[in-house]
Amino acid sequence: MHTPTAPSPDHSLVNLALQGGGSHGAFTWGVLDALLEDGRLDFEGISGTSAGAMNAVALAHGFAQAEGKPRQAARDSARQSLEDFWEGVVSMGALGNTLAGAHKVPFDLLFGGLSALTGAASPSQILSDAVTSFWTQAVSPYQSNPLDINPLRSFLERQMDFERLAAYQPLKVFVVATKVRTGKAEIFSGKRLTADTVMASACLPTVFQAVEIEGEHYWDGGYAGNPAIHPLIYECQCPDVMLVQINPIERHQLPTTAAGILDRLNEITFNSALIAEMRAIDFVKRLLAEGKLDPARYKNVLMHRIDGGGALEAYPASTKSDTDAKLIHTLRDLGRASAKQWLKKHLASVGVACSINIAADYLDDLRVPTAP
Repeated sequence: MHTPTAPSPDHSLVNLALQGGGSHGAFTWGVLDALLEDGRLDFEGISGTSAGAMNAVALAHGFAQAEGKPRQAARDSARQSLEDFWEGVVSMGALGNTLAGAHKVPFDLLFGGLSALTGAASPSQILSDAVTSFWTQAVSPYQSNPLDINPLRSFLERQMDFERLAAYQPLKVFVVATKVRTGKAEIFSGKRLTADTVMASACLPTVFQAVEIEGEHYWDGGYAGNPAIHPLIYECQCPDVMLVQINPIERHQLPTTAAGILDRLNEITFNSALIAEMRAIDFVKRLLAEGKLDPARYKNVLMHRIDGGGALEAYPASTKSDTDAKLIHTLRDLGRASAKQWLKKHLASVGVACSINIAADYLDDLRVPTAP
C-alpha cells in the first residue's frame, strides 16, 4: 500500500474523487484551483472519471512537472496545468465553431452534444435529437464517425507528459473506464495511465467507437464509477475522501419536457454507481461503530463533498456540451466560491469526522435511520 508523504501540522491530507460531466468539469477546475491556492490540504490519491479524469491528470501533471521544487511552486504548477487544459478546451471549442465537417464534430461530441450533426438551435434540442436519432435510426458512431476522429486525444498528448506522470510517485492517480465485455469498472493507474485510458474514461458509446486497450474495449467510466471511490480506500492510507460532485443528486422541479426528462435520466444514470459505493461505505461505517468489524482491517472512511448545490442545478445536463468561454469561466468561479465556503465551514472535520450525512444524502428511505 502506498505510504503518503506526511503533511505538516498546518496541512491536512485528503484523497480527491472527481466526477465527470463534460463542460461542467470546469466547476471542478475552480474547486481544485481554490484548494491549491488555499494551501491547507495536501493530496495522496485522485480518482477521476471522464472530465474528472482530465482534471485529475492535469492536476497531477502540474505536480509532476514541479517535482523536487518547493511546495508552493508545485501547487502553482498544478494550478497552471489546470488552467492550460481548460483554456485549451475553450480555444478548441472556439476553433471548432469556425470549421466545417468532420474536423469540427468530434470535439463538440466529446462534451455531449451533436450540434455539428443536427444543426439544432439549442443544447436541449441537441441532446433530445441525438438520443432520439440514435435509438430510432440506429446510427452508431461506427457509421457516423467511421474514422473515429477525436482531436481531444491529440490535445491531451500535447498537454500532458504521460510517461512523466506515470513515474511520479507522490500522488496516485486512478482513471475509471467501463469494460464493455463485462460492464465492470476498470481502474487505470501508474504505467497504464495514458491518453488512451483518459479517452476511454470519456468514451460515450453513442458518440465514439469503443477505445481498445490491451485487447479489451472500454466505454465511459461514468456507467461503472462516477467517480470510483474504492481505489482511494484500498490503495491509499488516508481515510478522508473529498468528493467533487457535479451531477446533482436532487432536482426539485419535475422534468416535463423531452429534453428535461433526458437531462434527469442522464444525471440518475451517472450517479447510480456513486450511490452504490456510498451505500457500501455507510454500511461499513455502521458496522465499525457497532464493533462488528475489526478497525485494524476495515477503514473508517471520512467523506466530504464540495458541489454547487442549487447554483449548479441552474445548468441542465445539456449544457455539458457547451465550451463557450463565458460558461467555462462562470463554472470555474462557482467552483472556487464553493470550495472557499467548504474550507470555511468544514476544514476542521478533515481527519476527524465526515462532513456530510451519507445516509440522508445517498441512501434510500428504507435505509435511512429514523429518529427515536
